[in-house]
Amino acid sequence: MRFRHPDGSTVHLAYCTNVHPAETLDGVRAQLRDHCEPVRRRLGRDRLGIGLWLARDAARALTNDPAELRALRAELDSRGLEVVTLNGFPYEGFGADEVKYRVYRPDWTEPDRLAHTTDLARLLAALLPDDVTEGTISTLPLAWRTPYATDPGAARTARTALTTLAQRLDALAELTGKSVRVGLEPEPGCTVGTTADAIAPLTDVGHDRIGICVDTCHLATSFEEPDTALDALAAAGIPVVKSQLSAALHAEHPHLPEVRAALAAFAEPRFLHQTRTRTAAGLRGTDDLDEAVVGGALPDSTPWRAHFHVPLHAPPAPPLTSTLPVLRTALARLVGGAVPLTRHLEVETYTWQALPAELRPRTRTQLADGIAAELTLARDLLVDLGLKELP
Repeated sequence: MRFRHPDGSTVHLAYCTNVHPAETLDGVRAQLRDHCEPVRRRLGRDRLGIGLWLARDAARALTNDPAELRALRAELDSRGLEVVTLNGFPYEGFGADEVKYRVYRPDWTEPDRLAHTTDLARLLAALLPDDVTEGTISTLPLAWRTPYATDPGAARTARTALTTLAQRLDALAELTGKSVRVGLEPEPGCTVGTTADAIAPLTDVGHDRIGICVDTCHLATSFEEPDTALDALAAAGIPVVKSQLSAALHAEHPHLPEVRAALAAFAEPRFLHQTRTRTAAGLRGTDDLDEAVVGGALPDSTPWRAHFHVPLHAPPAPPLTSTLPVLRTALARLVGGAVPLTRHLEVETYTWQALPAELRPRTRTQLADGIAAELTLARDLLVDLGLKELP
């Protein structure tokens, strides 16, 4: 979906296909047929943006066979779909029964991460619509904190990899005329866990093709104030490459038994749900929701937030809620000003099938309806900010 900003530029809105995990190229094609095109039809649009997730095997198949890449581009066109952004965070196995810590490997100290991201950039340059010259990719925020912190050479290795990536992106732009930028996506528990954590490593890289992806669920989980975070990035000259529009789980009174019971329903075995609370002594947290709910690992006199991507249009029932207000504040700052801070927005609710059983979509039709409803809410927020939806 495209929108005209009051400054005359085009802002793109997509939804991320990691909600339909597929490891192979055939699986990606099935996503387009079974999910993405039906969502577009529900919205009554001739064109729908998707934030494509290409796992390692699918990306390699496209990289190794230019004919397959041309065929995918043609299929996107025929189904009324367009790609201006990729989700390069998960490498493989995102549809596994247990993802948890595996999603952080390979990290930016490992050659496979650089090779994969380079492949994605080259593929994106070929998949961009003819009238679009800028593409974006979100990526792992360097590494999960534990191995990175114990390796004295990790920071230097990651910086070298990102510098090499920037050089390759420069060469790609010169060769194709398409500018691809990559954004580290801060996530609680990672080496770059907050937007503030991103400033030093990105300043060290010092290249405008390497910036940040602001995920509003992650921002909220860490209790970051959007205006403060975005002011600091602007002051440091760190570009906001893209933003993922998402909402976290919020519990205002975690000491109450009924609140603990409601939170426990969201603790599940597939994904990691980092949980945080803000205290007078600073931010406290656990790596997963069950650790917070079951034991005394977190103080419970202040609100808790959990890294669980809640459908934008469907906050959980009381006594829980979502951090949609944080998303609204961030979006107003990102695209509501005289000039947009980013032009690529992506709804990323990959946890539909991880919701408590009674909330999960049971059919493809129900899932498509839910995704369309999320995009409708995002569209309405953009229109309220003065953007005009384009055909």
